[in-house]
Amino acid sequence: MSFCSNLRLAIIASLFATCLLPATAQQSAKVPSKQQPPPPQLRPEKPPALADPAGPTVSLQTSEALFDVAVALNACGYDNGLAESDPIRARVRDQVNQAMQQSEPAREARDKLCVYINQHRLGDASRDLAQYVSLALYLTPPPELALSVDQDDMPPDSTQVIDMLPLLHAFAEKTQLHLLWLANHTEYEDQVEKLHDPLTRMIVSTNIYLKMPASTYSGIRYIVVLEPMLSPAETNARVYGPDYVVVASPVNGTIHMQEARHTYLHYEIEPLLYSRASAMDRLLPILKAVREAPLEFQYRSDIVSLVIECLIRAIEARTMDTGITEYKIPDDVRRNDLERETQKHNASLQSIAAVRENAVNQSMVAGFVLTRYFYDQLIAFEHTPESLKEAIGPMVYGMDIDQQTHRARDIHFAEEGSSDVIRTTTRTPHGLDLAEIKLHQGDAAGAEKLAKQALDQHTPDPGRADYILALTSVMQGHMDDAEKSFNETIRLSKDPRLLAWSHIYLGRIHDIREERDEAVVEYKTALTVRDGQPDTKAAAEKGIKQPFAPPQSAQHNDDNSADDSTSSAKPDAQAPAAQPHR
Repeated sequence: MSFCSNLRLAIIASLFATCLLPATAQQSAKVPSKQQPPPPQLRPEKPPALADPAGPTVSLQTSEALFDVAVALNACGYDNGLAESDPIRARVRDQVNQAMQQSEPAREARDKLCVYINQHRLGDASRDLAQYVSLALYLTPPPELALSVDQDDMPPDSTQVIDMLPLLHAFAEKTQLHLLWLANHTEYEDQVEKLHDPLTRMIVSTNIYLKMPASTYSGIRYIVVLEPMLSPAETNARVYGPDYVVVASPVNGTIHMQEARHTYLHYEIEPLLYSRASAMDRLLPILKAVREAPLEFQYRSDIVSLVIECLIRAIEARTMDTGITEYKIPDDVRRNDLERETQKHNASLQSIAAVRENAVNQSMVAGFVLTRYFYDQLIAFEHTPESLKEAIGPMVYGMDIDQQTHRARDIHFAEEGSSDVIRTTTRTPHGLDLAEIKLHQGDAAGAEKLAKQALDQHTPDPGRADYILALTSVMQGHMDDAEKSFNETIRLSKDPRLLAWSHIYLGRIHDIREERDEAVVEYKTALTVRDGQPDTKAAAEKGIKQPFAPPQSAQHNDDNSADDSTSSAKPDAQAPAAQPHR
């Protein structure tokens, strides 16, 4: 059956367009709004050079490229934490100094490099180091020391110092840094060996508390990189797309494990919440309550980031080492001593609870206003067999928003807050990210052009590009083209979210054509994809029970204006989250 009119097509398209974007696109689409700042979700999609796509999801390693950058910084006045560093740092510095004394070309290469580094110093020492760490993680191993990705895909802070690469290359060559790396590599591996067991214990204990196995999310990695040439007080924790990277300076095989664990919690929890990002708009009123809080911009502008950090802080408060030992009542306690021993036990528990409460209160006054809520929820969670993956939905969806908003408004915020150990790396959206933004803005032609460009350039994610093309066809009323592109998504994509919703929308197209049998087949197929999200299941089951129909506004006469009809159509509340990350 043919469609009734172009007007009806436009109305149906407007309905589809409100619910087709993955969560990543819906969040990204807020970028152009004057009221909504750019979200932190848009991160470099391509992994750092040391991330092995075929390797383990959790790894502990070293990097010769990072070694070269760290040695260069040390040679140019980076002395932070020198007294507290592992002895290997001083030995390597002595070895570099000896090379300088023996080679005038080496000295000249060092001097040119140091001029550059001094000219690019930042006022904040942590940010100053961070830009070089970001650069090093995206460098191929020596002798090339070249960018492992296009410059457009580099972390923004690293682009400020990319021009140092020719100077770094000359310094490494003249100083023969590769020989120094080989001479000291055994000690680097010893550091890895010493840290292996403590890091494993941290990961296992964290997973036990969350009641979750080690993450098996495809393509998501947790990487700890050891570099003793940096200050042991400066742990660099980053999220680059699906890669959670911790750069730490070990001292005799020890690092700041709390910061490594904090990043690991992000690694485990973020996929759980970002897959529900589109369903968290109901929490947005909380952002208004924290406008005056001493929070980083990210947490005052993105509700998902705020929720994630609050939950992680609550977990840390529940599991922290308080420094107080719980007093155990002896097994052979005498009846006459039981009351006194019980009082000792209870007193120790109260002291432990007080330390935890203080940690919660510090987070609350720093602006992480949902920490208390999640802390209380975790107490109940600890006494159930549910994993966090199973419990997190009810925790978030069951939240009384009015109650939490009022609680936040009553907080007297501190003048200075505490920042997250993780630096989220944002970039200017381009490619398919930009296509999704344009799609949400209603710029179907712009989104279509970018998606076609991605396919022409052999994008590694053709299924996503075809999905975007399908949406642009729907918006423009080209349902045959939309059907073709949805089928291409099904053929090419491995993302269960995109697959399930492609079937759902094919079912809706069939319903509008009054091809009910074909529609039901699509809805049932969507359920077999096992996306696992409640909105997918609800949409598919609803399609099986009754045919999809456009809103009542679609029944307006054709001589009504399209703008009036479209504006009166209520958007579908279901919005798929196609990717576990931003």
